[in-house]
Amino acid sequence: MPRDRSLLNNVTSLLVCGLLAGLVVAAAAFPAVAVSGLAAKAGAESFDDLPDELKVEPIPLLTEVLANDGKTLITSFYDESRVNVNSEDVPQVMKDAIIAVEDSRFYQHNGVDPHGVVRALLANSAGGQVQEGASTLTMQYVRNVLKYNAKTDEEIFEATEDTPARKIREMRYAMAIEKELSKDEILSRYLNIAFFGNRAYGIHAAARAYFSKDPKDLTIGEAALIAGLVQAPGAYDPSKEDKTEALTRRDHVLDRMVETKKITKEQADEARNTPLEFKLNPPPSECVEVPQKYNDWGFFCDFLKDWWKKNPAFGSSETERLARLKQGGYKIVTSLDPDLQATAMKAILRDEDKSNHRVLGTVVIEPGTGRVRSMAVNRTYSLDTSKNGPHSDPRLAAKGFKGTYPNTTVPLFTSNDDGVGGYQIGSTAKMFTMVTALEQGMPLNTTFNNKSPYASFKYGAGYDPKGSGTCGQKLPSGEYKWCPKNDNPKWMDIRANMWQGFGRSINTYFAQLIDRLGAEKVIRTWEKMGITWHNNVDKEHATPGCQNLKDFEGNTLQCQEPGTWGSITLGTAATTPMEVANAYATLGAEGKYCKPTPIQELYDRDGNKVAAGDPECQQVISQDVARATTDAARCPVMSNSSTSKCNGGTFSGPLSLPGNRDVAGKTGTTDNGSLWFAGFTPNAALATFHTDPDYVPKEFYVPTAPHYDVSEKILSAAVKDLPEAKFKTPSEQMIVGKDPTDVPSVNCDSVEDATAKMTNRGFKVEVVNGDLSNCPTGTIYAASPGDRAPKGSTIQLLKSSGERPKNPPASGDPDNPGDDDDDGPNLPDCGTWFCPPPNDNNGPGNGHGHG
Repeated sequence: MPRDRSLLNNVTSLLVCGLLAGLVVAAAAFPAVAVSGLAAKAGAESFDDLPDELKVEPIPLLTEVLANDGKTLITSFYDESRVNVNSEDVPQVMKDAIIAVEDSRFYQHNGVDPHGVVRALLANSAGGQVQEGASTLTMQYVRNVLKYNAKTDEEIFEATEDTPARKIREMRYAMAIEKELSKDEILSRYLNIAFFGNRAYGIHAAARAYFSKDPKDLTIGEAALIAGLVQAPGAYDPSKEDKTEALTRRDHVLDRMVETKKITKEQADEARNTPLEFKLNPPPSECVEVPQKYNDWGFFCDFLKDWWKKNPAFGSSETERLARLKQGGYKIVTSLDPDLQATAMKAILRDEDKSNHRVLGTVVIEPGTGRVRSMAVNRTYSLDTSKNGPHSDPRLAAKGFKGTYPNTTVPLFTSNDDGVGGYQIGSTAKMFTMVTALEQGMPLNTTFNNKSPYASFKYGAGYDPKGSGTCGQKLPSGEYKWCPKNDNPKWMDIRANMWQGFGRSINTYFAQLIDRLGAEKVIRTWEKMGITWHNNVDKEHATPGCQNLKDFEGNTLQCQEPGTWGSITLGTAATTPMEVANAYATLGAEGKYCKPTPIQELYDRDGNKVAAGDPECQQVISQDVARATTDAARCPVMSNSSTSKCNGGTFSGPLSLPGNRDVAGKTGTTDNGSLWFAGFTPNAALATFHTDPDYVPKEFYVPTAPHYDVSEKILSAAVKDLPEAKFKTPSEQMIVGKDPTDVPSVNCDSVEDATAKMTNRGFKVEVVNGDLSNCPTGTIYAASPGDRAPKGSTIQLLKSSGERPKNPPASGDPDNPGDDDDDGPNLPDCGTWFCPPPNDNNGPGNGHGHG
């Protein structure tokens, strides 16, 4: 509460102290005959020039970063490790200690203590140097405020220089403050602004730094030690091995508390004889100081810092934003789930230890919010790379360079500040082409004959000397035709629709899709689902017009246009695990894309919720397209829906989650040995990656595929406590096209009769040579699609190459060319899930993407 002060008393005090302030400072340095004139001159000029009140800018506060439980500390960001404490949370013994040693007449003066000024004058004059400064607690508070208000080096010097003018300024402001604030409020502000050494600004940081406790729990001896630090934190530092100076100073404070009758001599003796239990624990600073037992949280912390500095809500520049993070006193409740993170780390480290040069990691994201719940990897977040293993690039290893294992701060889940990062994702990328096709009106039952290799009629990508047909021919552009192959022709060279093409990860199916769609449409789908381009080669491909960019060796890249990048459908672009997980989370959220965020809740220094921490989401693809894509994405993990027509999947087996939940996803493999899996449910999505972040060999043999088992364990843990949400069924238009009609039966019809049936129904016709069937040679044994299709669409008629043997192979034999099941024409009769998986991980691929 403001307290009235006598105007006469204030004026008298100011005049007296104004005169004496100069004497206090100058007595040690000037002849006695000159002191009075100097002080009077300084006091008169300063008083006339001073403003009437002190402007108090917000002081720097520590930003606290917590896990999603709102309690578990991850780390802190600060320039000064200050947390404001209310007066009622500071024990009386702490208040008594600081008053006793710094300003015993605190409750008697009006901000300036004439007794103290005279005492300081006498002491300084007798000693020949400045031994006492006559500053009250109020004046000390003013000095700190002026220092924090300073905007220039000159202003900082003026706030701290030892001159009569500074003393007069402090006195004037101190007396003004005493008229505005209660003594308790002044004392509380002082305790929150003072520096106590060891990165401890304010009483909360001091109690935590020296005794690992809150201020309210401080004992008499602990309070006395902390109070004694203010005068010279370095000289009395109790963290030194020799604590003599610190304890001597503590004893002095105890004596002063006895003299001021705040404690008895018996209490002081007891405190003096009670050993202090120092628990020196300065608050953690930034990501390299996360708790040691939670070292793996450093990568999440680094993601948080990067998110913050790129968010315009916190300032106009990265420098300003980071200053807000370190001074703003925010409470950040992050989205990191400690239990899920622990489970993820356990699963990862059981399969690969940290000494492996290959990274095995998983990021988990919440669909519909973008909140990142876990970032687990077989690495230690540390700047100390002195004991790291040799670089995996033989050329660099020969020169003594070390790799990123086991210690690194490289942002393995994202990209660095220069936009460099990411890895090719192989067939995980086929999802983007499927989304584009569905958006362009190509339904799930779009069917292609998938022979390998496939000679692209549109794109060039290099000469294939072992190819057949037109694969060795040049395009008008001068490039040779792009001729992607299937990894396992015996299992993949089949006639397949979109469910089956995605489930078996058939390269030639998706090459045909992008041939018809155009690569630029697919590129734009990548972008709207959150993918950015992480190297100049990809930027040159993805951006219209020549960019004149250079490759890693400094060579100018050949001018490209987005329409020429056919191989993007097989995952030749480099992206990050965070972006992959979030793109698949967009499907889980039925087409709603949310920017990845580390924030659960965000509060400012006053406890107000900050909107910048809320999810940033927008609908980027329609719900129906997302549902249809999800329906096909159930095939790779062998989770067939009532509408899908799967026939084989590339996951290691049916992906089973607690409660028999709906799940979808896609595997991916690249020639350089990168293994991927992106999986999702309606309320959790992940991307698991297994790769070498340091070196990209041309070919690499991967003997095991740990990402399957790890993904299943982590996704199971991510959903076990969440509702058992279900995927929604796509519309008939997504399945068979717009305005569908029944496709007539053509069993063993002649080509002419079958064609007539189709054209009469309004369909276009394409006759293709098929396999052995139950129909005579040259007749039509199946139509594709064979159920319903839009009028005007093309129906492929499969012409029999001869009647199949009278004693066909047993059902379930993958070599059976028949089609006794109901999963579509010309697919092996292997039941639902008993087809052999592709030979994804048994040797190097062919440079065209894998399952």
